[in-house]
Amino acid sequence: MEESHGFLHERLRKLDELIRDGINPYPSTFRVTHDAGDLTNRFGAADDATLTAVTPLALAGRVLSLRGHGKASFAHIQDRTGKIQIYVRQEAVGESAYRLFRQIDVGDFLGVRGRLFRTRTGELTVHVESLDLLAKSLRPLPDKWHGLSDVEVRYRQRYVDLIANPPVAELFRKRARTIAEMRRFFDERGFLEVETPMMHPIPGGAAARPFITHHHALGLDLYMRIAPELHLKRCVVGGLERVYEINRNFRNEGLSTQHNPEFTMLEFYQAYADYRDLMALTEELLPRIVRVVCGSDAISYRGHAISFAPPWPRLSLEDALVKIGGLSPEEVRTEEGLQAAAESSGIPIKSAWGWAKLLVELFEARVEDQLIQPTFVTDFPAELSPLAKARTDDPRYAQRFELFVAGLEVANAYTELNDPREQRRRLEVQARARAAGDEEAHSMDEDFLRALEYGMPPTAGEGVGVDRLVMLLTDAPSIRDVILFPLLKPEARGAEAPSEE
Repeated sequence: MEESHGFLHERLRKLDELIRDGINPYPSTFRVTHDAGDLTNRFGAADDATLTAVTPLALAGRVLSLRGHGKASFAHIQDRTGKIQIYVRQEAVGESAYRLFRQIDVGDFLGVRGRLFRTRTGELTVHVESLDLLAKSLRPLPDKWHGLSDVEVRYRQRYVDLIANPPVAELFRKRARTIAEMRRFFDERGFLEVETPMMHPIPGGAAARPFITHHHALGLDLYMRIAPELHLKRCVVGGLERVYEINRNFRNEGLSTQHNPEFTMLEFYQAYADYRDLMALTEELLPRIVRVVCGSDAISYRGHAISFAPPWPRLSLEDALVKIGGLSPEEVRTEEGLQAAAESSGIPIKSAWGWAKLLVELFEARVEDQLIQPTFVTDFPAELSPLAKARTDDPRYAQRFELFVAGLEVANAYTELNDPREQRRRLEVQARARAAGDEEAHSMDEDFLRALEYGMPPTAGEGVGVDRLVMLLTDAPSIRDVILFPLLKPEARGAEAPSEE
């Protein structure tokens, strides 16, 4: 702690000295003509004659290292594309500029103008002819991450994590490429990207506990959306037959390696399709994203070799419990059998749980984490899928699938229920459950029901967890690794401010 105060005190002293010398330590701009990474890629192997012919350049970045030799010094600066070495000589830049350079610290932002050459050790370098201090850093960067290894500190101070740990910055570039490829995929297929409300007067679209906020001017309680589903279906009713949205959902749940209360979802709807069509679409979408982001159909995640090459296995929920979960066919068919299996598995059972809930709880406990290769799980109980169509041959089951990879639920999809009277009946059941204390039950949404009464064509919809998909593509163990600023408990005490004393 005392060492930190000492660094702050010394840098504040330098800051005051710069100001006294008439130097603005925080100028407004600097005209950049070249990027460090581009220069390295283009001229890393170039000969001296080629380097001499390169026009004078200007680049800027954060100082990562410094080493001085009297009246000449070397440094490395890093911009968004990479890093490059610079060489500063007093004879070339002048005495006052060199004195300024000797006041530079690791972490400062520097703008330089000059020309390219290669040092005796063969490193591509900028011979600086003039320089400008662009921003003075008051806090020192960690030395090769020493002192900032605590994972929670890394999440909390992501700005330092990005500077000091280049793989973290690359992870978020992969995340951006993942989302960009999603957009290309759906745009090519005639889907329309839309934006739907983040604040809802009625929570709906998923079984989850919502966050509540308040609009003072209207005197109205609102709920941060738990899913965009009901608004996207309204779009289909209105004739936008193929729509998608990539945006945030909010669920008032606990934190885990797979859950963050604020998370990103891709949700899309296609008219004149059912859940089987979306299985085929998903087998096109995800392999394409994996190839673009990772360069292959195969990835490694937490020690598992995973292939996204289709086709993927399809298992019913009950078959999965028998073939993978170790239950007998007789146990999965009855509530009593499932209850006995749940008790033997150590699952705390609630009295209100029936056959459907027991089936899903056992699946989550005994099967989910064993589904390593991409696997579609189908035939979820209809009573737990109030917005999905039931199977015509056996109404106990919904026309629904979930996709699992490496034990993670990555996607959830179903054929949408478009019968307004049946939808009303199901939402009434949910409303009674909610009134009885189930905070995750769906609410009655009369406007959504009115929309269905105007007629919605046969439609299938799917949600894909963007954060979990990025976890897979980057071999990240926790969802917090792939969210730039994940929700954390408040710090025990406030961050220290630089002292003027």
